[in-house]
Amino acid sequence: MDSPDDKVLGDFMIENETTMMDIERSDVAEAGEEDDPFLKFIDYAKSILYENAGESEKEDPTRCPSWSWIATRILKTCVAYSSGVTPAILLSELSLAWNEQNRSGAPKKQSDFIAKLKKKHKRAKLTNTITIDSIYEKKFLPLSSVIEAVVVDAFVLPGTDICMLTLGDIWSSNTIDLYLHRRFYNIADPRTGVLKKGREVLLTGCYLRVSSGSTGCARLLPTEYFVALLDEDEDYDAMLLGAQFCSDSFSSISLDSVNEGASYSLYARIEHIGPLEIQGKYGSLRRRQITLVDNDGVRLEFLLWGEQVLIANLFSTGSMLALDKPFISSATDSSLETCSEICMEYGSATQLYLVPIIPHKEQVCVALTQNHYQGSRLLISNPSEGPLVSQVTLPCDSHGSIDFSNYPFRSYVVDLRDKMMGISIYGIVTDIRASKGIFSLRIEDATGAIWAKLHFVKSWSLGRLGIGHTVYISGLSSSLSSVKSLELSWYENSGGSSFFNLSCLPAFLNTQCLHRLLCLSNLSIHTRGVQVCRVWLDQIEHCHVDTRSMHAICGHLVNKAPNGEVECEFCGRICEAEVECMFHLKITVADETGKVFASCVGQTAAELLQISPHEFAELPEEEQIMYPSSLEQEKFVVAIVNCRRKESCGGFMVQDQSTVDWEVTRAIKCE
Repeated sequence: MDSPDDKVLGDFMIENETTMMDIERSDVAEAGEEDDPFLKFIDYAKSILYENAGESEKEDPTRCPSWSWIATRILKTCVAYSSGVTPAILLSELSLAWNEQNRSGAPKKQSDFIAKLKKKHKRAKLTNTITIDSIYEKKFLPLSSVIEAVVVDAFVLPGTDICMLTLGDIWSSNTIDLYLHRRFYNIADPRTGVLKKGREVLLTGCYLRVSSGSTGCARLLPTEYFVALLDEDEDYDAMLLGAQFCSDSFSSISLDSVNEGASYSLYARIEHIGPLEIQGKYGSLRRRQITLVDNDGVRLEFLLWGEQVLIANLFSTGSMLALDKPFISSATDSSLETCSEICMEYGSATQLYLVPIIPHKEQVCVALTQNHYQGSRLLISNPSEGPLVSQVTLPCDSHGSIDFSNYPFRSYVVDLRDKMMGISIYGIVTDIRASKGIFSLRIEDATGAIWAKLHFVKSWSLGRLGIGHTVYISGLSSSLSSVKSLELSWYENSGGSSFFNLSCLPAFLNTQCLHRLLCLSNLSIHTRGVQVCRVWLDQIEHCHVDTRSMHAICGHLVNKAPNGEVECEFCGRICEAEVECMFHLKITVADETGKVFASCVGQTAAELLQISPHEFAELPEEEQIMYPSSLEQEKFVVAIVNCRRKESCGGFMVQDQSTVDWEVTRAIKCE
């Protein structure tokens, strides 16, 4: 007998197939997002996860999976399974990931102080946090993972001087032992140290050691990236902060005193956590800047170098950081552009304590667009799909920016306001601007368009991206520009940031629940976003095959300067080592209902021609001319977009296929 989930899944597929047939018989394709299968599947998955949620989650929409969380997990799964996935696989991945993120463990096995801590726990969960239970299940621990733990026990291994901590967390029933790094032995002293039972700690950069044998005992190897949490409401912690960290201030720091051996203990608020920077001649040196503000309003930069950048995973903007014996250096020596002469670094004697911020929350009214554009099933009054919601409570930082990463609904362009962060946008690229390494995209959805500035660690890393491509971006923040217009910013390596180009995603063509097959006759200049069609190659005599030198990173043409340097005309980067010979193809595709003249480049063109550029170049000239005719009537499933620019704007990137209205962005040969 089928399970209830199987029945619902079957109903969804039947409904989706019916929609596909209706679309093929009409011009509904031009209607836009309301018929987008990807958006429909997100809403469907949301309703399934909501039905399986606990009562406490159903009462608070922000405790259910957010729209952006579901969209991101679906696309990450598609990236992991390039050959395509089924609805059942997607739902299984979503369910497992959500249960992992929100597991409550087995309370009967948790110690009393962990149970008490769980009741008063109000901190926001850090990005990359992993539970102890999941470490045992996966027998794997990524280096960037964060463990938010509680000291259950501290002891010395018999016959040694090796200090061990037994750690638990509020989400797990298991505990795990950590070999404490020797730099923290002074704070683990049973008489004077802070690392006693019940102390909360954060750690990252951990390596997992699993012993051989039937027990498979797991332990964490020593890590230098370890922070003890303090609570200003606790008497012991308040006295520690007052006695050790309140006598020094940033303005009292002197380089001359430092050179004479002076050390400082400082207390400041984390104002900004900068993105990961790549430095050095060969891009081998990593750096991250943390801006700190002390009680006098003086700012200093706290620098993390190399593997130390992992420590930033433990910080959150607005939290208070206590630094005991930071390494003080000259800002000039650290290549830091700042008004201050000095900066701080994580030295070999540095100890860090953190007083985490308890996020302030604000009530946010649910935008009317959620009703107009079917933004969420949670707004439907059907009790089985969720409650009727008019407002939600979201956290905000000390600057008043509201975090929308757990916003239950989809955010539309028209809903965006100043001081929003954690925004996700699903839309179409209608323009691209590239100037001196600064990249901007104009993203358009059913409600409007907005510019987003992209900040990369090194340079462009998103692959081929063009006009008409459908993209999903998460981790955006909004602000007002100098001319008071709203714009978005995106940082490649900041927490929660992701970028997916659905038009070029291999799994998109093989995952039937995320697209619909469209007839070519339904395409028009008004068709929005990526469409999937089953076609054959036609009118080969009009096929234009050209091989050109292109920048492999972004798929655009390169130019050779008079001095011999090869520069990408899109991203402006000197890229001689990254140049490849690629196809630039213009070809007619056809089905039973019509024909379309389209262009494509790179790997997609090679898929259609079924030959590599190098193999094609080795053919005699006569065979190169005759080769396309051997492909006539070859059948493919293709992703196709309308790449016509709506208007001409000076300084914008010029498309290679400017004379062609359509671009084939992905192709798979039909057997």
